[in-house]
Amino acid sequence: MAKELPKTDVVIVGLGWTGGIIAAELAKKGYKVVGLERGKERKTEDFLMGHDELRYASRFELMQDLSKETITFRNNTKMRALPMRQYGSFLLGDGVGGAGTHWNGMTVRFLPYDFEIKTKTIERYGKDKIPADMTLQDWGITWDVIEPYFDKFEQMCGISGEENPLHGKRSNPYPTPPMKSTPAINLFMEGSKSLGLHPYRLPSANLSENYKNPDGVERAACQYCGFCERFGCEFGSKADPIVTVIPVAKQTGNFELRTNANVTKIIHDGKKATGVIYIDTNTGEEIFQPAEVVSVTSYVLNNVKLLLISQMGTPYNPDTGRGVVGKNYAYQTMGASAVGFFENREFNTYAGAGALGAALDDFNGDNFDHSDLEFIHGGIISLSQTGKRPIANNTTKDAERNWGKDFKQQSVKYANRTLNIGSQGASMPYRHHFLDLDPTYKDAFGNPLLRITFDFEEQDRKLIEFTGTQAGKIMEAMGADHVITSNKRGPYNIVPYQSTHNTGGAIMGAEPETSVLNNYLQMWDFHNVFIPGASAFPHNSGYNPTATVGALAYRAAEGIEKYLQQGGLLV
Repeated sequence: MAKELPKTDVVIVGLGWTGGIIAAELAKKGYKVVGLERGKERKTEDFLMGHDELRYASRFELMQDLSKETITFRNNTKMRALPMRQYGSFLLGDGVGGAGTHWNGMTVRFLPYDFEIKTKTIERYGKDKIPADMTLQDWGITWDVIEPYFDKFEQMCGISGEENPLHGKRSNPYPTPPMKSTPAINLFMEGSKSLGLHPYRLPSANLSENYKNPDGVERAACQYCGFCERFGCEFGSKADPIVTVIPVAKQTGNFELRTNANVTKIIHDGKKATGVIYIDTNTGEEIFQPAEVVSVTSYVLNNVKLLLISQMGTPYNPDTGRGVVGKNYAYQTMGASAVGFFENREFNTYAGAGALGAALDDFNGDNFDHSDLEFIHGGIISLSQTGKRPIANNTTKDAERNWGKDFKQQSVKYANRTLNIGSQGASMPYRHHFLDLDPTYKDAFGNPLLRITFDFEEQDRKLIEFTGTQAGKIMEAMGADHVITSNKRGPYNIVPYQSTHNTGGAIMGAEPETSVLNNYLQMWDFHNVFIPGASAFPHNSGYNPTATVGALAYRAAEGIEKYLQQGGLLV
């Protein structure tokens, strides 16, 4: 029998961005909060010797141990799903800070269109624009409601940016100016403008200047070292939960953090959760933590797995289209890009930062006419100077040849003579894309692994063909001597890295028949359970998800406080 601990107001499962924000907001209000993190404690000083590409970027020091917990994958239901035994398509963070520790820092808001995507698409193009098997739906929240939470996240992080001319109305400017503009970024801006496009410098969680946030947290400006993605920041310049919200929660005296606490089940009576069961992985002891509110704030895939194992909500059935838990799994539609080779110009691309760059939204969302196109939505097109670390970067004209004299000569010549324009495309939900429990494979605790069923569709192929072509035009306008454009997309392959932007499975919406959560990220079926994070996204936009994850976390924190005060369903 599990050891039972004293009851707390709120128990949080996972201490990344969402868990950290909720911990800070509720602890500041005087509520007692227990945070359970299955990984270890992480602090800024842990990364003082952190510029080790082999350790962090190649050997995944900050990631989940796949020998103990992983997922299984298949492209469709006719295939047998197999476990992901080594990292490829996406990376699962582990430890305090979660994926918020090893992210790049790009912090772009979703478009107003995203939150009412079904309604807006039908209004402009009619119902026939949406394929019959695309399970598109509105989010149950509008731009005017969610915008203040975006602002709150940006102020907390100190986001460095400038006005995006093709985005929604802002309540405040960015708290800090945009980052430096390098020769490569200037060239992208000039080339885009020459085509009549509207570029802007990327909003960045890598600070452009020293900053003190509304909670009194002070951080130093970015050093442009080029070690952001897959790395922690030893300067604290990159906003992450370790240097922002978690210290604030600790300072209140109302927050208790427990590491090496692997939550295996939410306990409930069919209507209300009473707490969670976790394993202390140091001792092997099983512990029950009672709570008035359970906030599930681990990574997307783990959130959904925990609901399914705990038998909370109706599992999604792709054959009938009924059920909600596991529905609308989406990803990011990558693959559209253009590489430019410059024979007589060099760029110091070894230096950079995770979100140093410029972008444009002329081909994102519904900012352009889709009447004659065979897809909806679009993607951000950007040039980022993240820092070309030596192990992972070696661009040559002949990508197929990776040996020989000519290869070596090209490697040296083009080390600082190539630029890349990429696109992150939106990912639309389909009836046959979903998450469920694998019937064969289990984790280290004997629970079923989560199974992903997903593939790229004709929608994705047409989107990449379009955005890849646009990227090529911009690179040509930048004056590259030789341009290689990528605008083709085959089936989804889980082996090569693409993006850690998994979304869906515990989605929000306007009614319980089509969603797990209401717009306070509160479960329709269990009023004291809140699940912010990208698992709540009904689709994925053409952006990085973190800004929207942060906004939803602040919305959920407000909802939890309302629930603690009044109880019941908030919407």
